[in-house]
Amino acid sequence: MEKMHISPTVGILTLGCKVNQYESEAIAEEFERAGFFVGSPEERCDVYVINTCTVTAESDRKAGQLIRRVAGKNPDAPILVTGCFSQSHPARVAALPQVDYVCGNTDKLSVVRVARELLKKRAKPPLVRVDDVQSAPFEPMNITHFDRTRAYVKIEDGCENRCSYCAIPAARGKVRSKPLADVVREVEGLVRGGCREVVLTGIETASFGKDLEGVTLIDLLEAVDKIEDLERVRLGSLDPTVMRADFVERLAKLRTVVPHFHLSMQSGSARVLAAMRRKYNPTQAMEGIRRLRAALPDVELTTDFIVGFPGETEEDFADTVNFAKEAEFLQMHVFAYSQREGTPAATMAGQIRKEVKKARSAALIKLGAELTQKRLTRALEKPIRTVLFETFEDGYAIGHTNEFFEVAVKSDTPLHAQIHTVRLQAVQGGRLIATPEDNAL
Repeated sequence: MEKMHISPTVGILTLGCKVNQYESEAIAEEFERAGFFVGSPEERCDVYVINTCTVTAESDRKAGQLIRRVAGKNPDAPILVTGCFSQSHPARVAALPQVDYVCGNTDKLSVVRVARELLKKRAKPPLVRVDDVQSAPFEPMNITHFDRTRAYVKIEDGCENRCSYCAIPAARGKVRSKPLADVVREVEGLVRGGCREVVLTGIETASFGKDLEGVTLIDLLEAVDKIEDLERVRLGSLDPTVMRADFVERLAKLRTVVPHFHLSMQSGSARVLAAMRRKYNPTQAMEGIRRLRAALPDVELTTDFIVGFPGETEEDFADTVNFAKEAEFLQMHVFAYSQREGTPAATMAGQIRKEVKKARSAALIKLGAELTQKRLTRALEKPIRTVLFETFEDGYAIGHTNEFFEVAVKSDTPLHAQIHTVRLQAVQGGRLIATPEDNAL
């Protein structure tokens, strides 16, 4: 039997990055303020919102798939589409017969107003509102509550790196930072609501403050670090160039910033990084990693790699493999290069065959699993850890340490949002198995 709601129900589906996840939560809160009930998009709803991504061709395909899927759940429900795919290809989205409203990344909260209008009029005209993202200001939005144990907080939008493979700068525009005081205020509110960990994220997180007077990312971290009762701060993906000596020196003094960072490497080959138009070479990146490990001996690093970039040779790929081995990443997210329309890399000579990209992906994923096993085994040398528990599966409470080790503890009940001290016992299935060390378990 379907649940009955007096208020209209909205289902929100999100594709892509942590920024999109944050924006979808802000959209959900705006719907609640407007009198909607935020339901499951897997059920029949009165309105559907799809927040799209366009980082790969697969992301575009999934957007179309989701639109058709929700239309099947309630053919009469308005479908509103926002996000990067809408910004980059508004005509393609608007051409889908199921879609009632298309907006990009400049006014995502407009979906709430338009949803009310569409429900009132019961009309389904194809509406498109996609403004110039390059001249858009930072869209004010915030969240006051969260469903998970950690909350994502968007501190920055846009990217000006112009990497040759990436369509995101065209979809997100120039760097726009959220004012420092606004970020602090939002985090304070989340902490008052019981949040134990926040993830400060952006399209290019390291660029926070570039458009502000005398403010940088480390200034923001120092301000957030002063918030009473805040337990942990993580950061979204970082360009490796951020790990300069002055940044690392100030970072190491902070109470709340955990010793885990995601460095978006993309390649370990100097030649490929240059072709990608990245701002660093492998030597510079490794110097930053060594500097970070020296300042924070317990630090763990995760990363992204793209394999099969146009012109990537076997020697280039070997350089990536060797870099990964030396860096000893805890986790590696591996992507096969995907041509994105309008990017310089899409028309570069030396496009790599699909089977070669598949083989290189498999090899790097296998190496990543080996490195994960190595880092987890080493973690057993320091068995006492604190864990923020997040989920409960098959009689195990599961969470992460400060260093981002996944830990499972046998438990009769979920320990959602609780922090406990545990003793690591073994590595099993890509995670650490532990026993309780405090009296609360």
